[in-house]
Amino acid sequence: MPELPEVETVRRGLAPVLEGQRIIRAQVNRPDLRWPFPRDMADRLSGRTVLRLWRRSKYILADLDSGETLLVHLGMSGRMTVSGDPLGRFLHDHPAAQKHDHVVLHIGNGARITFNDPRRFGAMDLMPSDTASRHRLLAGLGPEPLGNDFHEPGLIDAFHGRMSPVKSVLLDQKTVAGLGNIYVCEALFRARLSPRRKAGRIAAPRVAELVPIIRQVLTEAIAAGGSSLRDFRQTDGELGYFQHRFDVYGREDQACRTPRCPATIRRIVQSGRSSFYCPQCQR
Repeated sequence: MPELPEVETVRRGLAPVLEGQRIIRAQVNRPDLRWPFPRDMADRLSGRTVLRLWRRSKYILADLDSGETLLVHLGMSGRMTVSGDPLGRFLHDHPAAQKHDHVVLHIGNGARITFNDPRRFGAMDLMPSDTASRHRLLAGLGPEPLGNDFHEPGLIDAFHGRMSPVKSVLLDQKTVAGLGNIYVCEALFRARLSPRRKAGRIAAPRVAELVPIIRQVLTEAIAAGGSSLRDFRQTDGELGYFQHRFDVYGREDQACRTPRCPATIRRIVQSGRSSFYCPQCQR
């Protein structure tokens, strides 16, 4: 599933052709994805201008001049691609319709935005903009890891007394929003913390060190266009490249990249998810 860097990459790709632009026509080709689409979604989107495109956790949100906000979740295999971009940033003309093109937005500047999702685990919803933060998918989310509300004292407080493994605590969206399996594994490697460690037993200075490390990992991943493992593509159809810089994720039985470390990367399963780590470097 796309994590924060992938979703932010998509948002940044959509913003130049969508913000300030009018949706001439919204084409909805099926009644649902993971959940049913909101009532009359095509009519509620058609003719509306996108005032702002933003991200919360792993969700893309578009504020409309109707006073509603469109929420988009990419799910496991969802892609939002742009064609016919008048800014000249994309080389692709409008492609022929594909089987899994579930929602198509025809934009007034000549661009077309297509949401394609073979597995249909994605989702879209419409909500009043002034109550968007209370939407069931957004309410209760923790701080954004790249925002000012994510800081050392807050993370230390979130870890206090928690006897769950540190990896599980970081994956808890109430602790910090948008982190997923890939980037937690990578951040824990840089912090030299084993994913097995109990969060509440990690000394406060080491917890504090996680904050800049998490920010650094996410920033580098966004700069690389995210990570493409299976389905993820950027809005121009290109792959992300951060997967070529993984230190541990997906590298089971390969040599640790720390100089002079003799160990190989191990994989364990925690709460049904694979955790990759170096048993020598991470304690």
